Amino acid sequence: MTRLILMRHGVTDWNQSGRLQGRADIPLSDAGRGQLAAQILPQAYRQRIWYSSPLLRARQTAEALGIQPLVEPALIEMDWGSYEGHTIADLRIEHGAGFIENEDRGLDLQPPGGESPRQVQARLLPWLQRLTVAGQDAGAITHKGVIRAMLGLAFDWPMLGKSPIKLDWRCLQEFRITDTGRPELLAANIPLEQKA
Repeated sequence: MTRLILMRHGVTDWNQSGRLQGRADIPLSDAGRGQLAAQILPQAYRQRIWYSSPLLRARQTAEALGIQPLVEPALIEMDWGSYEGHTIADLRIEHGAGFIENEDRGLDLQPPGGESPRQVQARLLPWLQRLTVAGQDAGAITHKGVIRAMLGLAFDWPMLGKSPIKLDWRCLQEFRITDTGRPELLAANIPLEQKA
């Protein structure tokens, strides 16, 4: 059984203002760096092979936690296309019913010029299958959109309505990867430890 820990990157200024980041290469904010400076991975996860999204905020999170990750393109955030840099509230005002109809597509929500959560799942599955072939437990620093796509796979959730489980985005989420490369949630909301 292959186990995979997923962690969302630390806080950025765009997170704090509610803006969709997507592929924008936004660094961690001072607050994000400060939070991570006081934390450390639980001992049980420190010896795993770690991966990171290629985006700066994920790589900075890994560095702050003392992780030297392999950069994995499949872990990059969902491409929000022309929605990037905007808040959901602003998009609802600007695009009205058209934006709400797009939201109501769940897995098939697709921003103009961007990708859907279903497409995120499609790029994750080959990487998950490679992890099972390697047979080694791993960890990854990634993004909210990627972790939500994993939840969709784990629970056959169409990404409509409430999430099947409430995640604390400051915590670690542990999945088991089956022999076919499908994820199953093992443990949610595992906290980071505070440095002594």
